[in-house]
Amino acid sequence: MASGARTSRTRTVEDAVSVSNSLRGHALRAACLLAGGALALTACSNNSESSNPSVAKVDVAKVDTIAAKVPADIKSSGKLVVGVNVPYQPNEYRDPSSGKIVGFDVDLMDAVAKVMGLNADYKEADFEKIIPSIEAGTFNVGMSSFTDNKEREGTADFVDYFSAGSQWAQQKGKAVDPDNACGKRVAVQRTTVQDTDEIPAKSKACVAAGKPEIQKVAYDEQSAAANALVQGQVDAMSADSPVTAYAIKQASDKIEAAGKIFDSAPYGWPVKKSSPLAPVLQEAVQYLMDNGQYKKIAENWGVQEGAITKSVINGATS
Repeated sequence: MASGARTSRTRTVEDAVSVSNSLRGHALRAACLLAGGALALTACSNNSESSNPSVAKVDVAKVDTIAAKVPADIKSSGKLVVGVNVPYQPNEYRDPSSGKIVGFDVDLMDAVAKVMGLNADYKEADFEKIIPSIEAGTFNVGMSSFTDNKEREGTADFVDYFSAGSQWAQQKGKAVDPDNACGKRVAVQRTTVQDTDEIPAKSKACVAAGKPEIQKVAYDEQSAAANALVQGQVDAMSADSPVTAYAIKQASDKIEAAGKIFDSAPYGWPVKKSSPLAPVLQEAVQYLMDNGQYKKIAENWGVQEGAITKSVINGATS
């Protein structure tokens, strides 16, 4: 199974119905991280998030040449209706203080909408209902860390804007090699691809080579896995790259990246098949990439390693 974005989101819509309360990419819930770098040991609930750290906003203005290309019905409404499923910190989740949906994806979509002369109007929905709702015209676009894959491209067009894979973290100064972690204790979130595929395969290879197996330590919540690493209860952690990057940003005095991102795949925004909206979205996000504002938004959330420099439509690799 390819890494990058939510595991269930690499499945078909029909499959997703049976796991709508299961995985969101590789992580069931992203880390419940408290501002100031401390990691909450208490797991997130389905409908609540951790305290929202102070994240700077990037000032973006309308670009007339791009706004002129927005489909007439969307332009006349003045808004871009965005279907979203939360939580998935740091990409999209609900700020417990304000109740608003926030995150890297949100800041980026807000900026794209402004370039197009629109306001983003977020509508929360079950994940498996987002693409059908786009096809029905209820939503203009989806934004939920969707992996752009060949199967999904059969029902929607995807405007790619980010690259995500798996990423390991280790305690500061205590090196762990993700490709040679035999005998190490590695934290994962239960039922993620790291839990079901990656670590079992690597552990099996260790045993086949006559080395000790990897001691996989699975937690119900990503917050607990990250906290275990901070507290030194495990040697390493494996999670989706944006989740790991954000955990490192919040506890940079305690943990750091171990190795490079691997098994990457693109995140994309789904729109109706052959919709004239896709090229406008692509042009708007490319504008932000070219002028540096996209990079700044990614840096604000600590996910800049997954930033890309060229947006394409339907860029699935598998």
